[in-house]
Amino acid sequence: MKYFFATCATFLFLTGSVFSQTKTLTHKVEKGETITQIAQKYQVTPFDIYQLNPDAQTGLRADSVLLIPAKSDGKSILTSSKPATVSTVASAAVAGTTHLVMPKETLYGIKKQYNVSEQALIEANPEILVDGLKIGMLLKIPSKGAVKDDVKVTTRKQEKAIKKAEETAVYHDVLPKETKYSISRQYGITIEQLEKLNPEVVTNLPIGYKLLIKGKRSAVIDSKVITAPTDVYKEAKTNAVVKDSVPQYIAYEVQPKETLYSLSKMFDISQRELLELNPELNAGVTIGMFIKAPTKNYVAAVEGKKEYVSLNKNIAVGKRKRLAMLLPFNVSAADEDVNASGYSRLKKDKFLNMTLDFYAGALIAIDSAKTLGLPIDVEIYDSEETKNSSNVLSLIKANNLQTANAIVGPFYQSNAEVAAQALVENNVPVVSPLSKDVGNAYPNLYQSIPNNEIVKNTMFNYMRSQNGNIMAVVDKKKESILSYLREYQPGVPLVAFKDNGSVSAESLKGMLVKGRMNYVVMETANTWMIKTTISAMLSSMSSYQLQLVILEPNETLDFEEIKFTNLTKLKLMYPSVTRDNVSPEAAIFDKNYKKINNVYPSDYATRGFDVTFDTMMRLVQNVKFEQTIKTVATDRIENKFEYYKKNDGGYTNKGVHIMYYDTDLIIKEAK
Repeated sequence: MKYFFATCATFLFLTGSVFSQTKTLTHKVEKGETITQIAQKYQVTPFDIYQLNPDAQTGLRADSVLLIPAKSDGKSILTSSKPATVSTVASAAVAGTTHLVMPKETLYGIKKQYNVSEQALIEANPEILVDGLKIGMLLKIPSKGAVKDDVKVTTRKQEKAIKKAEETAVYHDVLPKETKYSISRQYGITIEQLEKLNPEVVTNLPIGYKLLIKGKRSAVIDSKVITAPTDVYKEAKTNAVVKDSVPQYIAYEVQPKETLYSLSKMFDISQRELLELNPELNAGVTIGMFIKAPTKNYVAAVEGKKEYVSLNKNIAVGKRKRLAMLLPFNVSAADEDVNASGYSRLKKDKFLNMTLDFYAGALIAIDSAKTLGLPIDVEIYDSEETKNSSNVLSLIKANNLQTANAIVGPFYQSNAEVAAQALVENNVPVVSPLSKDVGNAYPNLYQSIPNNEIVKNTMFNYMRSQNGNIMAVVDKKKESILSYLREYQPGVPLVAFKDNGSVSAESLKGMLVKGRMNYVVMETANTWMIKTTISAMLSSMSSYQLQLVILEPNETLDFEEIKFTNLTKLKLMYPSVTRDNVSPEAAIFDKNYKKINNVYPSDYATRGFDVTFDTMMRLVQNVKFEQTIKTVATDRIENKFEYYKKNDGGYTNKGVHIMYYDTDLIIKEAK
């Protein structure tokens, strides 16, 4: 997905003639400042600032410069880039509105969109004759001197509704390093309440996002109440009728196999609305063309939850791709150890064993790519790395890896960051294959293993998606789990313990709800606590639906004292980065791997195949690597790859399996 909003400097250059007759000021953004604070400082509305600085809608950056409208005479004209057939501000219908020029737009398409003549557009925007129509131009859309029939003036009842929304709604602008937990604590609400009011932040929390804390984002449209930012109405005339007052659009690049129907479904708008936004689509949908689409719906459709698909059908032909793998064989260290034979080193060096397993799996992926005829060349280098050192920089320089299409490795997070930093200007993707560390963010760094927080969050998201009633049994010694629950799941109640350390059956049963699945999250290594928790759950199964859940691997559950049949009765469920059951694809891989290596693959070997094969398949698509990351999730032999862009930069994988013990004694994946 490519965003074509210009930077502030470019925007000022392109639109200088548009604002030549309007007095404006400039403001240098300070660290931590919000749009609301800046608007209050200059006595304008946030909407006024967004109109002159559309890129500011995605967040503010320290030291960037904003164009600020000089304070008017008290009147505020609200404008919209929606088609003229949609209700707009009554006063704007007289004074005219504006339109931000998107990629591939034409003068013909714009005049049809607003139902005005080409001559009227040129008279209102004489710079078109000098510079032509350019991306980023803010065009004045001339009015016809009268309000259309479909533009309605608010009634007294509508005015009261707007006023009430202004008075009761409370907002919070998200600052850097703030979390949902810290914000919910600040306002005395739960994270669940916060997400219910702001469904767009369920998967992430963008800096600068305006969170609704209390009340409703409401505006009166055609005698109906809809969601819309309340800030738009500050200083607005009481006779203004607003619809989509702060339009946010993206320029979306059409992908192979996409149709008008599929695009309308993706952005959750009708085909007619899509054609109104993009008149050129009347001539057909063409791969590579850019269309205008609503940002909010795109985020919900694509970034909110990606579709798991196969990449096999879209293999590009032509130029070959170059993949480099930086793996820590540490051959030089082995050469220095003159007293160690190869066998003895393998026996004692677990890190080398892990590397060789990963390498063996990667070799099968490379062989599979050759069989498929993928146009890709693979180079493998010894990264000679420890946790605090490597020869990554010298490898990049000596082998001109700036021209590579992607890098897999190194293994250690710190070394992967070194590679990403060295290649960031060339935008070469660096896939970190094994690290769970969050680390420093680089825009070209892809964390392929979900971190512990993501794994746990996925489990809770699944339970909530099933309308589950959640409670937790947590040992006081499990400080990390208690800390996690306090920060990320503060609404989950804790079951009480008795003085002897056993679980209070009365406390647990008092939290159960009929008609819903009751999920009991159990985190303890204490055998007695486990047994009493299981006993309390089993005794309640005749009246309630119950399922036992763990968030982390628990070796105590393997002890003979804990009956396996009880775990299957309670359908023990847990989140896992790898798929723990044997799929048909896994059976084929296991067989081939054993045939080559005389042993069955370890988790590292399977991961070596999954990471390498997934990276190669993304490289050879007929769109850019990053585009496949943004739009497509994949499910390999044991690992899922569902990447999302992090707030601070780079990408993280949120592909987690939800596994459970079924009553037929088979581990299955929850769907």
